[in-house]
Amino acid sequence: MASRKATAAKGKGKPAAKAEKAQLELVQLEPAPPRRSAGRAAKAAPAPAARRSRRAAAPELEPELPAIAPDPVAELAEAEAPAAARPRRRATAEQMAAKQREISISEFFTKNRHLLGFDNPSKALLTTIKEAVDNSLDACEEAGILPEVTIEVRDLALGPKGEGELTKGEGRFVVVIEDNGPGIVKAQAPKIFGKLLYGSKFHRLKQSRGQQGIGISAAAMYGQLTTGQPIRVTSRTGKGKPAHYFEIQIDTRKNNPVVTEDRQLDEWHLEHGTRVELEIVANWQTGQRFVNRYVEHTALSNPHATVHYVRPRQERISFPRATEELPKEASEIKPHPHGVELGALMLMASDSKAHDVKGFLQTAFSRVSGQVADEIVKRAGFKGRVRPRDVAADRAVADKLHKAIGATKIMNPPTNCLSPIGDELMKRGLISFLNVIETEGPETDEQLDLDHAAKKKTSRKEKQAKAAAPEVPDAPPEEGVEKIKGHNYFIATVTRPPKVYRGNPFQVEVGLAYGGSWPADKTIELFRFANRVPLLFQRGACGMTDAIAKTDWRNYLLSQPKGALPVGPMALLVHIASVWVPFTSEAKEAVAHYPEIIREIQLAAQECGRKLAAHIRKKQHADYQAQRRSIFELYIQEVAHAIGRITRKSPEPIKREFLRLADRVTEQELAEQDAALEEASKKIAKRPRRAEQEEQE
Repeated sequence: MASRKATAAKGKGKPAAKAEKAQLELVQLEPAPPRRSAGRAAKAAPAPAARRSRRAAAPELEPELPAIAPDPVAELAEAEAPAAARPRRRATAEQMAAKQREISISEFFTKNRHLLGFDNPSKALLTTIKEAVDNSLDACEEAGILPEVTIEVRDLALGPKGEGELTKGEGRFVVVIEDNGPGIVKAQAPKIFGKLLYGSKFHRLKQSRGQQGIGISAAAMYGQLTTGQPIRVTSRTGKGKPAHYFEIQIDTRKNNPVVTEDRQLDEWHLEHGTRVELEIVANWQTGQRFVNRYVEHTALSNPHATVHYVRPRQERISFPRATEELPKEASEIKPHPHGVELGALMLMASDSKAHDVKGFLQTAFSRVSGQVADEIVKRAGFKGRVRPRDVAADRAVADKLHKAIGATKIMNPPTNCLSPIGDELMKRGLISFLNVIETEGPETDEQLDLDHAAKKKTSRKEKQAKAAAPEVPDAPPEEGVEKIKGHNYFIATVTRPPKVYRGNPFQVEVGLAYGGSWPADKTIELFRFANRVPLLFQRGACGMTDAIAKTDWRNYLLSQPKGALPVGPMALLVHIASVWVPFTSEAKEAVAHYPEIIREIQLAAQECGRKLAAHIRKKQHADYQAQRRSIFELYIQEVAHAIGRITRKSPEPIKREFLRLADRVTEQELAEQDAALEEASKKIAKRPRRAEQEEQE
C-alpha cells in the first residue's frame, strides 16, 4: 500500500511542480533550481500530493497566492507576442503607383464645392443666379447691346401660377436667367456650360465680371449633384437664324461635357439671346433676402441695364435702366513688366518669337518703348546678343533681366482696360436706388432689403393731415442734395485716378447717400462691388471693409467706435474696377488686403468725407440760425408794441421792419459761413494730392 501511495504521489507530484514552475515564469521570477535526482524528488512528492488531495476535496479553502496567480491577460499577451513581433508587410512602390491616378478639376470641385460658393442651399441659390447674370451682362456689353436680364426663381412645390404653399427649408427650385445678348455658337455651348476652366477671359487683361471660366459650369455641376438634372440652355445668335436647345451634363471624372439632348427650335420669342435653366436644391426661406439684395444692388451698379425679377409666387419687380448709354468699352492690354514674376518671365521668353531681348520686352509688355528696353538691357549687363530662349534656358540670365526690370522706372500701365461706373452714373444709380428702397429693420446685418417700398399704403389720418397742412414753398435746392420721396439726401461721389498693384491697373470709386430715412443710431450701410458685381458675403474678411473701418470718420462729424464702421444715417458704396480683382477665394466674395487698394479706398472715402463734413456743418449752422431767428421772433411782438407806445405809432410797421432785419442778418451770416466753409473744404481737399506727389517722388 505504501509503495502504491508513493507511486500515486509521485505521479501526482510532477504536474504540481510543472504548474508552480509555469506560475513562476508568468510573473517573471527566477526559475526553481533543477532537480538533482528522481529519488529526492520522490521523497518530496508526498507533501504536495496531500495538499493536492485536500484541494480537490475543498478547493475554496486553498490559500490565495497573489504573487504567482495566473493572469489571463498576460497569458493572452504572451500567446500573441510572437505574432505582433513579426515585421509588417510593406507596400511596394509598384503597388502604390498602381493606386495613383489623375484628378480632374471638376472632380476636385465636386468634393470641395464650398470653395466656389456652394456652401449651403441658401448660399447656393444666390451663387447660381450671380454666375449666370454675370455672364449675361458681360456678353451684352461686349456685343454693344443694352442689357435686359430676367431673373426667375420657381418653386417646384407650387402650381404653374404660384398657387400652393412655399417650400419650408430645403427643396427643389428652378432658376431661370434670360438675356438679350448676342447668343452662343452651337459648337461652343457644351463646353461653356459643361467644362470647368473653359472661357475667354482668363488669359486676357481686360476688365470683366467673370475671370476664371468656372462659374456657370460650377452651377451646372451643383445642380447635377443635388438633383441629377442637366442644365438646359436655349440660344439664338441672330434674327433669321435657328435657335438651339441643349441639355448638358458634366462627366466629372474627365471634366468633359455630355450632351443628352440637342435639337433645333423652329420658333423662339427672342431674336437673339440666351436662356439658362437650372434645377437645384435650395432654401428660399433663408436665401431670398440675399437674392433680393443681389438683384437690387446689381441694378444700382449697372444703371445701363434693365433687370426683371420674378419670385416664386409670380411677383414681378422691374428695375428700369437709368441711362441709355453703355459703359466705356474696356480694351485688352499687355501685362506690365513690374507685375511679372521670375518664373512667368521665363515662360513668356520661351514662347516669344522675337530675335533678341529688346524685341521681346517691347512686344510682350506694355509701356516698354525702345528707349526703356535699351535701359533694361544695359542694367542687366548683357554683353553681345541675348535671345529670349537664353532667358528661358538660363535662370541666372533671367534673374539679371528680372532685377533690371524692377530697377528701371516705367510708366504705369494704360487705363483704357478699365471701365468705371463714373461720378454721374453712380449718382443716377444711387438716386434710382433710393427711389425704391426702405429699411428692412434692425435684424439686417449688412445690407438693405428693398422689397415693396413703393407699394406702401398711406393711412386715412396721414392723408387728412397732409391735406390740412399749409403749403410751404420749397427751399432753394442745395448743391448735392436730392429730394427723394419727401426726404432730403445728400449725395456725393468720387472716382480716383487709376493706380497699379503687382502690375495690374485698378480704379476705386466711392459714393455716399446721407440723411433721409436712414437710421441715425445704427452702423452705416456698406455696399461693396467689384467690377460692378455686388459682394454680399464675407464682409468682415474684405479689404474694402477694413479700409472704411480704418478711416477716421470722426473728422467728418460722424461717431465711430474704435476699429469699426461709423454710425450715422448714411449708405456708402465702394467699387473697385480692375483687370484682375484680387479675390480671397474662388467664390469671389471678398477682396484681398493689398496695401495699394486699401490706401486708394481710404483716400476716396476721405474725399467724400470732406464733402459730407461741409454739408453737415452748413446744415448745423442753418439750424442754429433758424433757432436764433425763432427766439428773436418770440420777442418781436412785445418789442414792437413797446416801441409803438413810446413813439405813439402803430406796432405793425415796426414788427415788419424787425422781421426784414432778421431775414437780412441771418441770410448774410449764412452766405458768409457758406463761403468760409467752401474755401476751407478746397484747402483741405488739396492736401492728399500733395502727399501723393511726395510719395511718388
